[in-house]
Amino acid sequence: MPESGNRGATSLYGIGEWYGLSFVALSPAERLALPQEEISLQGRLERRRCPFRSREGGEERCAKRGGVCSLRLYQREAGRGPVRPVKEETEVHTVCPYRFCEGERIFRWIGREILGTEQPTVVQEVPFLERAVRGKGRGERPSPVGRRDHVLVHSGSEPLAWCALEMQAVYFSGAKMEAEFEALAQTSGSALPLPAGRRHPDYRSSGPQRLMPQLLITVPTLRRWGKRMCVVVDRGFFDELGRMEQVSDVSSCDIA
Repeated sequence: MPESGNRGATSLYGIGEWYGLSFVALSPAERLALPQEEISLQGRLERRRCPFRSREGGEERCAKRGGVCSLRLYQREAGRGPVRPVKEETEVHTVCPYRFCEGERIFRWIGREILGTEQPTVVQEVPFLERAVRGKGRGERPSPVGRRDHVLVHSGSEPLAWCALEMQAVYFSGAKMEAEFEALAQTSGSALPLPAGRRHPDYRSSGPQRLMPQLLITVPTLRRWGKRMCVVVDRGFFDELGRMEQVSDVSSCDIA
């Protein structure tokens, strides 16, 4: 359980945003219908539209089982008082990287600051580097070492201007969201429910164990090519990272 400044209060992490909707703003009927829908799907892919993946009015479906975009901390005072979010509405912990694609604003910002255009071409899931093939199978096509989430390109520029982009959401540890759905499906009344089970954003797994190894492979190679690595995380994630040296001009940076 997270530490609380209020003695006797209960603080638990629950759903922050669900299919792009603020959990706090859902009506009691929606808080009942959504979990019942998820339980009935039983992992099938007939999920709702993702407002963050859908570009130019498209109907891209949610790619994340359960449809939870972010977590947030809720608290109940000692006794049986009302449940309230602990922080402001913006204080959420992003658990789905597509959450960062809202309105394509991040692509325009990177294009403007790094590539000199607010309308970069966005290429997804780009293979990066190749494994060496030894012995048998030399005629086979080498498999990529990894993939970058996106490559942004300033089309028509000479020489061609491009940069790599990695979006890193936070993993969470503790109770699975299925337990949350089961509890919500049986909740009645209009009061905001306390989250079911203990869970928390796991920045140790997401930062040092996931993001940093990728950067250690990618950034030195891009530096040799004279290209930049862009990384998108939310405020909570950024605050958990170690101190980084800041430079005065983008031409001197390795990571934006």
